Amino acid sequence: MKRKATAVWHGTIKEGKGNLSTQSQVLQKTPYSFHTRFEDEKGTNPEELIGAAHAGCFAMQLSANLSKEDFNPVELEVKSEITFEDGTVKRSHLILTAKVPGISQEKFNELVKDAKENCPISRLLNTEITLESTLNG
Repeated sequence: MKRKATAVWHGTIKEGKGNLSTQSQVLQKTPYSFHTRFEDEKGTNPEELIGAAHAGCFAMQLSANLSKEDFNPVELEVKSEITFEDGTVKRSHLILTAKVPGISQEKFNELVKDAKENCPISRLLNTEITLESTLNG
């Protein structure tokens, strides 16, 4: 499987602007710029997209782990906070709130740890990955 995305950039880093498009067309010429990355202008930025990818990937991996052990998650809400400092992504902090009936805290922690270490985006990122979780919260 291969997935594709395209970035088009025009101009200098501070005054320039670009857009991002994805094969699925969920992003279609979505704007990004210095101002969407470092200030509050409307648009996206690479770190926000990494956070979305990591949160989504982790949620799917945890769902797979739970299903394999015959637990049916009602809801897995995952937030990702990407820390970007000195030109480097320093950390992805995942915040999980899970509703999973019938699972012990110990088993839940085991499956969460495995998902954190083994979701494809976690394995891709060369950064610190931290996690906090709440079960049946």
